[in-house]
Amino acid sequence: MSQKTLNPKNLAALGADRLAALLIEVSTGSADIKRRLRMELSYNLGASELAHDVRKRLAAISKSKTRVSWRKRKSLVIDLNIQVAMIVDRIAPDDPNTAFDLLWQFIELAPSIYARADDRRGDIITVFHGALQHFEDIGPRAQINRSALAERVWLVVSENIYGEWNDIIGLLAETLGKDGLAALKQKITQFADIPNANTTPDHEAFTFLRDLRAGIDYRTAQRQTFVQKCLQEIAEVSGDTEGYIAQFTAENLRQKSVAAEVATLKLTENQPGEALDILTQADLSFDPHGQETWDTAYIATLLTLGRNADAQAYRWACFEANLDNRHLREFLKALPDFEDVEAEDRARQFVLAYTNAPRALRFCLTWPDLHTAAQLITTRANEFDGHDYELLTSAADALHQKNPLAATMLLRAMIDFALTEGRTSRYGHITNHLRDCEMLSHDILNYGDFPTHGCYYANLQKEHSSRSLFWEKYDNR
Repeated sequence: MSQKTLNPKNLAALGADRLAALLIEVSTGSADIKRRLRMELSYNLGASELAHDVRKRLAAISKSKTRVSWRKRKSLVIDLNIQVAMIVDRIAPDDPNTAFDLLWQFIELAPSIYARADDRRGDIITVFHGALQHFEDIGPRAQINRSALAERVWLVVSENIYGEWNDIIGLLAETLGKDGLAALKQKITQFADIPNANTTPDHEAFTFLRDLRAGIDYRTAQRQTFVQKCLQEIAEVSGDTEGYIAQFTAENLRQKSVAAEVATLKLTENQPGEALDILTQADLSFDPHGQETWDTAYIATLLTLGRNADAQAYRWACFEANLDNRHLREFLKALPDFEDVEAEDRARQFVLAYTNAPRALRFCLTWPDLHTAAQLITTRANEFDGHDYELLTSAADALHQKNPLAATMLLRAMIDFALTEGRTSRYGHITNHLRDCEMLSHDILNYGDFPTHGCYYANLQKEHSSRSLFWEKYDNR
């Protein structure tokens, strides 16, 4: 390795004096480097001296009211990262108690910084999220009164405006221990039992809006959601599956995604009967985004109950409903040898007849089955929307070598759409598509019922002669 490579060994060879001089030079005009060097000098005097400097710096950041623009964000991020590094890497090994308190003080900076900083790229929130994770390591090494810690945790989670304390219960579970978690749980349940603190009568307008929304009091609902989340976090870190499930209301369990989660937990507790009851009582007409997780949990439950035939039937039903290739693969995998070949052929015929041709094409591309894709396209060419250029382009690219006719039909669909609708922004693309059609025509021996390239080209010139911009682009390529 070259002796000019920047690495610790080569730099150490320069000697302490030269390195010191260089550091002074590079720190000139850089507040960030100077701050880091001063903190390293403080650490050289001991962890307590460094802790004093970090505490001062955190206090200074907290008091600042200056707006942090996107130009100053980088410097702020560097500063914040320096403080975290000093706390975690320098102070924590020697004094975890002080490091714990400093890290707590650091996270408490978040609301004031979010309020005055431009964080559109998420750099600042990343620093705070990363810093929070260090509680999991530092906490167990610190000597902290568990009851007092439960009080501190409750105070921050109850005022967690920006989400800066998200996951703190789980991160401090070991530090809190059973006693601390019990004390925290007691505070949360006491809070849940207290009537909503905001007893000020609503303005008539708010009362009217609430009546329109079927009488839902969103402040109460928000409070209930907060309590539920906290108690579930405690139950989860305590390994209390039943306690976690108990926090869901009957209304929650009507949601497919929640029912699927609870059923999965019931399976881990070897309670498939209860899991099935929960799944079947969910409202299957609600929450379309939860269908996939519900389907997965339902099939797993049927298999656990030994109802393999029912599981297979439902896998096939899922495939038929939305061409879910994951369920089809599991269906085929569970079949005896040779039966899977016949079933896959049956699935192929179903795809060819599926009502939504574009979705059927997507299935063929992801399975993958390019032969069926080509057959689908050539038998149902008029069902593909040329506006869906992402799907059609990717399909044409996949098919052009072995199925040039199918690829040509997709290219023509995009050409026809852009010219008919006058999408001038697409003209550059479709001139390429038309030239691709010309090249592919040399590999097409039989167009069947479709017009040859020559006929198609002549018809384009006739029907779209007024699209002079397109023809100019085509002629100049």
